[in-house]
Amino acid sequence: MDDSAPLLVIVDAANVVGSVPDGWWRDRRGAARRLRDRLAADGVPGRPGPVEIVLVVEGAARGVDSVPGVRVEPAPGSGDDHMVDLVARADGRPVLVVTADRELRRRVAELGAEVAGPRTVRP
Repeated sequence: MDDSAPLLVIVDAANVVGSVPDGWWRDRRGAARRLRDRLAADGVPGRPGPVEIVLVVEGAARGVDSVPGVRVEPAPGSGDDHMVDLVARADGRPVLVVTADRELRRRVAELGAEVAGPRTVRP
């Protein structure tokens, strides 16, 4: 593992947004934008030092642009498959995947990623 590389934080936008019943389903793209903006402003609490944040969006949330501090990646198909691919391509750097999806957590952990739930990035 390359401990000198910044932590790669991959956020499952659909799962994190869906973890709070605040009406997100009426405006999925808007909910993803609000999450992106909060990540850009607050980073990842409890993770000091440089981090690279990637917000993976899918479905109706596609079309959200990247901003300084958060790269938005629209999944070309399954968001879960895209996140697994991002972890697989991390080239040994430390990776944290933020999701509550059990199957996704299992898949990325098998590749060496650390996993955390949505509360990691939600107030």
